[in-house]
Amino acid sequence: MSARPHQHLHRRYVIFALSFIALVVILGLAEQRGLPKAWIGYTFLGATVLVYAVIGILCRTADPAEYFVAGRRVPPLYNGMAAGADWMSAATFIGLAGTLYASGYAGLAYVLGWTGGFCLVALCIAPYLRRFGQFTIGDFLAERFGSRTLRLVGAGAGILVSFVYLVAQIYGVGLITTRLTGLSFEVGVFVGLGGVLVCSFLGGMRAVTWTQVAQYLIMILAYLVPVIWLSVQQTGWPLPQLVYGQQLHQLAERERELINDPAELEVRAIHQQRADAATLRLADVPTALAEDQAKAAARVAALKAENAPLAQIQAAEKQRAAMPRTPAEAAERWQRERATEARLAQPLAGQVPHGQPFAGNPDGSPAEQAQASEARRNFIALVFCLMVGTAGLPHLLTRYYTTTTVATARQSVAWSLVFICLLYLTAPALAVMVKTEVFNGLVGTSFDQLPAWIRQWQRVDPTLLSAVDLNGDGRLQLGELHLHPDLVMLVMPELGGLPYVISGMVAAGGLAAALSTADGLLLAIASALSHDFYYKAINPEASRTRRVTLSKALLLAAALAAAAVASNRPADILAVVTAAFSIAGSTFFPALVAGVFWRRANRAGALAGMLTGLAVCLVYLVTAHPALRAMIGLPGPATLVWGIHPASAGFFAVPAGALVLVLISLLTAAPGPREREFVDTLRSPPAR
Repeated sequence: MSARPHQHLHRRYVIFALSFIALVVILGLAEQRGLPKAWIGYTFLGATVLVYAVIGILCRTADPAEYFVAGRRVPPLYNGMAAGADWMSAATFIGLAGTLYASGYAGLAYVLGWTGGFCLVALCIAPYLRRFGQFTIGDFLAERFGSRTLRLVGAGAGILVSFVYLVAQIYGVGLITTRLTGLSFEVGVFVGLGGVLVCSFLGGMRAVTWTQVAQYLIMILAYLVPVIWLSVQQTGWPLPQLVYGQQLHQLAERERELINDPAELEVRAIHQQRADAATLRLADVPTALAEDQAKAAARVAALKAENAPLAQIQAAEKQRAAMPRTPAEAAERWQRERATEARLAQPLAGQVPHGQPFAGNPDGSPAEQAQASEARRNFIALVFCLMVGTAGLPHLLTRYYTTTTVATARQSVAWSLVFICLLYLTAPALAVMVKTEVFNGLVGTSFDQLPAWIRQWQRVDPTLLSAVDLNGDGRLQLGELHLHPDLVMLVMPELGGLPYVISGMVAAGGLAAALSTADGLLLAIASALSHDFYYKAINPEASRTRRVTLSKALLLAAALAAAAVASNRPADILAVVTAAFSIAGSTFFPALVAGVFWRRANRAGALAGMLTGLAVCLVYLVTAHPALRAMIGLPGPATLVWGIHPASAGFFAVPAGALVLVLISLLTAAPGPREREFVDTLRSPPAR
């Protein structure tokens, strides 16, 4: 692409960024003059989605090359920016700061794993996929190993990974839309879904690419502006990355005060009593359940006999209906309650001091040493799963099909890292500053003086944020505050006393992050279904227009299905995303790397390795997760191998898949000359 079109792109996006800044300034001035908060939220939602819709409409196409890979002519700077937006999903924008807030040092596993994963993409996969030059990961597997079956397995696994990841993004869209508009979460999911579809439905990868560039600009401005403002407010310095060490030292002092605070000790004792009560109920679950059901029924009957207000009767009936119905369901719920209460009974409501590397103490008692060892293993396992998962995500890898050459594919990855690091280097500072605001400004506040945003979020969903006066002293203690990690970024501006317009801007940035990734995931699902399954396996004679039309219909169906699952609030965003990374790494990473670098790898080995990795990952993920065990009816408590958390199932599955791939490849016939020639061509130096 010549310099002139590049200058045209630069000019357009500079004007777009300045226009967004002008919108924020205008809304800020209007807020000072009394513009209602609801109107600010609706303006951010409507204006940003309208821009995405205009880009999608202008980029509409029926050409498969344009629809699936944006015509392979995206400049590396803009492809890197689009990949950064595709990558910085709701998990990064919303979940990362919250995880660092809740986990401290341990949360840095996400920063290390995701960044290291991009290094794997740059060195091992992206340039070779671009040199191959087709549309999907299934195309590469089919061509490299000469197997239609591998194409279908790759497409099916890609759909599974993308769908799990997509559910997390649409869950984030629901949270943010609720924040901007005040709609219920379920309605917010489907309203936000419209924003997803307008970006990708008409123009495919062409529209998604240029929309994602705009979304990156919004999300990075929305992330950096409030953090810089908070940094100036707390430290007087506008570079939070350089001064958050000072805040971390002050936070450590405040943590020591809270650990020994008498009111905190009272609240911890109440949580311990609740944990002990749950333990007693678990000793005889059927009897305890029958007693609880009888008490609930008696309370409803007593209220009716007393002609109590209808609201009280309805509330009692609702509590009765929400009780466990079977002993198995009761046992699963009470085990979770016991674990939660036992955690809240620990110092700092179960949070590890922010500067401490891991939970436990390597030099403490045997129990503390075991806890520290387990935490360290989980840190390493999580970094590993995120790295190989990044290098196996179909929607991210196909992004590098869109560049003009192999060299620009490498440049795109480098630009992606630059744009991502702008946010990743800021997230740890944000977590420290938010925790400083909570510990110093919120904890100890009188309940009748709590800010209005706490009551607002409690009405939206008390499982995300709640504040209850357990010890009756009229003041909020840390153990009485439940702040879900997914809310930390969204409440950060109001927590820091910033104008509401900054809250709206942050929500708009989170929406851009969720929409950008959802667009790429939807396109990956639709491409696998229409290209790999329909065009390559069912109807090779299908016209170009028919293929694109079918892809659009399948994209719509996948979006509606993911929205239906997300409306049930499956789990927190980061946990769902981490599971998707484990599945992606377990299934694709060994086959892709062996397909590029090992000529002896054959179709039998690749197929066996992919299926083994997928099976081991799913089996561990399901059997080690209490909620999933209960969902499919598995008896007994979950058992962890070496204490590794379920979301890091790839820690076992990737080595298993790689080992099976190597063994089966060595035990079966070597690849033919066509496959060996394919590898040699793929790895040959580019022509000068």
